[in-house]
Amino acid sequence: MKKIVYIASFIALFISSSCTDFLDNNPRGVLSEDDVVTPQSIEGFMNAAYAQLGNDHYDSPYSLWPFGNVRSDDAYKGGSGTNDIQDFHFFEVSNNIRPDFGELDSFWYISYVGVSRVNKALKALELINESDYPLKKKRIAEMRFLRGHFYFMLKIMFRNVPYITEDIPVEDYKLIANNTLSNEALWEKIAEDFEAAAAVLPETQSQVGRATKKAAYAYLAKTRLYQAYTQDEKYNVTGINTQHLQQVLDATDKVIGKASLEGDFANNFLPGSYENGPESLFAIQFSDNDGTLYGRLNFSDVLSTPQGLGCCDFHKPSQNLVNAFKTGANGLPEFDTFNNQDFDYKNIGANTVDPRLYHTVAMPGLPYKYDPEYLYVEAWVRNPGTYGYYASLKENVAPSCSCVVNIDPFYGNSKNRIQIRYADVLLFRAEALIELGQQADALPLINEVRNRAAQSTGRLTYVTNFKINPYVDGVNCNWTQAYARKALRFERRLEFAMEGSRFFDLVRWGVTKDVMNTFYDGEKSKRSYYNDAHFDAEKEEYCPIPLAQINFSQGLYKQNPGY
Repeated sequence: MKKIVYIASFIALFISSSCTDFLDNNPRGVLSEDDVVTPQSIEGFMNAAYAQLGNDHYDSPYSLWPFGNVRSDDAYKGGSGTNDIQDFHFFEVSNNIRPDFGELDSFWYISYVGVSRVNKALKALELINESDYPLKKKRIAEMRFLRGHFYFMLKIMFRNVPYITEDIPVEDYKLIANNTLSNEALWEKIAEDFEAAAAVLPETQSQVGRATKKAAYAYLAKTRLYQAYTQDEKYNVTGINTQHLQQVLDATDKVIGKASLEGDFANNFLPGSYENGPESLFAIQFSDNDGTLYGRLNFSDVLSTPQGLGCCDFHKPSQNLVNAFKTGANGLPEFDTFNNQDFDYKNIGANTVDPRLYHTVAMPGLPYKYDPEYLYVEAWVRNPGTYGYYASLKENVAPSCSCVVNIDPFYGNSKNRIQIRYADVLLFRAEALIELGQQADALPLINEVRNRAAQSTGRLTYVTNFKINPYVDGVNCNWTQAYARKALRFERRLEFAMEGSRFFDLVRWGVTKDVMNTFYDGEKSKRSYYNDAHFDAEKEEYCPIPLAQINFSQGLYKQNPGY
């Protein structure tokens, strides 16, 4: 099969008994653990855990587009206007963010459904003998990888969350507060899951979509990098832990050379034979024509299709992001001046740019998703007066793709979504090296990413204004630690734009207030709805704990500061 289709298995168990021995049997519907724990049922529990990777919704998306992109300087919310999913508008302008938002409660809930399904599978795996189920150790490692994934998302969203494992009885859940573990201790628990997974998982799996050793080490590196930036209780970055930075290097050592970048940046965001390519270390698998009504579609990103192609024109690249792709005469980013003058899609040749711009942002006058039959036009835009004319490309597909499914009024697609890719690993390592004062060793890693970007022009036959060069110390830059840090952070923005990570990067680096309020000040003259936008430090770095969850816990869960 092309890929695993993540669907939960349902197990029908029947108990028969006669009148004479009725009292010697369990009542109907009561199953002992021995009845439930079979190789077949365990596979069902694990399928259910994998299934949860795609059991999200456009208003509580695992792609994190409202929380990692719209909440940052990379994207506008989009849609029909500021009242369309208004809670996401409040995130965009950092104003009126409240604990009673249903979208936050839904995200919390579905993430803990994932944790619960993993824990149920792990509990069942503990009860079966390896002789009866030879895959036991490998499947335990897969489940620990998935648990690490769900907790990682919860951690960067809410910071303080209850940590529940398969060893904790259900009746004790009510005793576990969301602040039982310190910030450092919770990161350590997440890292332990990825470490345990990495120690056992194979390099490859016969069924694509299953976790592998490379994926676990990559996620471990990501976890250690976030953990390295120590925060006080008000979210101020107080230092960088060099031991954790070294752990980033140790983890990336296990991945470097065992995967590769795609030859063309575009390949990471194309359907069909490009899915699960050499750069994809772990991807959420979607499908169509799989025997279900609509298929297993990507509901995270279903709203981002331009209105002219269906619905609903959310998740719009910001002018600031587009400006960031401009390059100077030396072929490098314009770190401090990129936003002084806007890139104009009506006069493309006025600026030289990084080719990744045209793989990330759709703009009027150019083919949509490289398809000459579909020229992106201004009329496709739902509310240009509010959100401008750009659209997001990476999560979308060409309208002619057989992977497009009409689920009226939406147009979903079954293209996989890469969760972590090899470019992440290269830049995780580069960041750790720079913060350790080894910026010279980081230089070739950043340039590897930039050189691939420079080669990614084969599909862009309709534009020619590219100019991108590697960093060359002493020639076009002075590669000090401070300069290298600036280059690394800018590279992450360009490489992973609109992929859900920007805001969380800013929080990790401790620069959210400065970046966002500078962004707001620059946007107020272009977008009137930014007039009252202001980022409040020591509060808005994390989402509030959902009020419904605090109520369900009978006050055991404590609210994050400021809410």
